Amino acid sequence: MRLVTFATVQTDNSRRIGVVTDDGRMVVDLAASDPTLPADMLAFIRLGNMGLERARRALAADGVRIPIERLRILAPLPRPARNIFCVGKNYHEHAAEFHKSGFDASSARDGSGVPAHPIIFTKAPSSVIGPGVAIPRDLDPTDSVDYEGELAVVIGTGGRGIARADAFAHVYGYTIVNDVTARALQKRHAQWLLGKSIDGFCPMGPAIVTADSIGDVAALHLVTRVNDEVRQDARVADLIFDIPDLIETISRGITLEPGDVIATGTPVGVGIGFDPPRFLKQGDTVSITIDPLGTLTNPVN
Repeated sequence: MRLVTFATVQTDNSRRIGVVTDDGRMVVDLAASDPTLPADMLAFIRLGNMGLERARRALAADGVRIPIERLRILAPLPRPARNIFCVGKNYHEHAAEFHKSGFDASSARDGSGVPAHPIIFTKAPSSVIGPGVAIPRDLDPTDSVDYEGELAVVIGTGGRGIARADAFAHVYGYTIVNDVTARALQKRHAQWLLGKSIDGFCPMGPAIVTADSIGDVAALHLVTRVNDEVRQDARVADLIFDIPDLIETISRGITLEPGDVIATGTPVGVGIGFDPPRFLKQGDTVSITIDPLGTLTNPVN
């Protein structure tokens, strides 16, 4: 099931949630089809399987349908309840390119750039923007804005001390995140929050695809394009620390909650991996595709 948060083209005030039909042409307005359902994605996620079953009934019963071209698709979680959990240097080749770039203020003990344990940081909820919204490059005073295409996990059933073997039972679905980064700020402060939490530096979407619609998540294929040029091309199977590892690591001491988002890391091919670095410029467009999640596209201001 492909869940979206949307507004009508004419107004910013009618934010609602819906299910995209299989042909991609229509969105079933869930709250309009079933008044017992919320119009907010976070509240819907908290309903768990009961909410999904009601959504399936609305879809099967030809609930209120709106042509998708009449809608603005927003970030599925326009304002997450908590910071987004993120993972640094979680693909082998990216860990090497970042280590060699001169922007890495952290280092592995063996000097390889590959971390011995997951590197966890966060992005502020105010960094989230939706598909089609411009990345505010001008908010970075260092003019070093970079892209990072990532698969993101959305938590359904929360918990603390989640064992690796049980991790996937806590996954509600998946979406796409662009972990936009001001590289010079990231290096200057020797930590990652300030360079990654600038307002608008977390494009998300276009949908949450529920976990039951995904087969082997490790087989998902991520491609990032800048102005139609392929920059990143990798499979989720290449993660150093896989999704169960990440859920187990984070939940050891932090209670995960419904609607929490975990961005799993980016593969090789980011702008700082080039010599000289290829930072984003005004007029660029970044598109990240993970089938069957869709494509997240954002211009750069």
